[in-house]
Amino acid sequence: MLASIGYAVAYTGVGIMLLVVGALALDLLTPGHLAKHIYEERSVNAGIALAAGLLGQGAIAFTTIWTNATSGFGRALLYTVVFGLLGVLLQALVFLLLDLLTPGRLGQHLTEVAFHPASLISAGATLAVSAIIVASIWP
Repeated sequence: MLASIGYAVAYTGVGIMLLVVGALALDLLTPGHLAKHIYEERSVNAGIALAAGLLGQGAIAFTTIWTNATSGFGRALLYTVVFGLLGVLLQALVFLLLDLLTPGRLGQHLTEVAFHPASLISAGATLAVSAIIVASIWP
């Protein structure tokens, strides 16, 4: 049981690191400070976009651990890091593509206080990219 507790701590540490990296990437893609938009200005749009990124990253981390745990701790941890970083990169890429393909500035829409439907489109695209990555993970 002690080994499993150690694995859980290590996987959780890596998972939290990936969540932070994903949040920082979204913060770089949006104007201003994302946490301020969410917690001080109460932007539902920013909250929706960040929540989708966190859920997508969590799904990727879960899948890499779940599908690779029997192949050894080191391999599963490596898969978690690699596919998690790939998730951050591809989520940022879909953000940039949406920004190019839609009117206005996506980052600006996602930081508005009043609800904007672009936050739902952005969240959907983020979760779709995450689902594609999840489907591509093989042990």
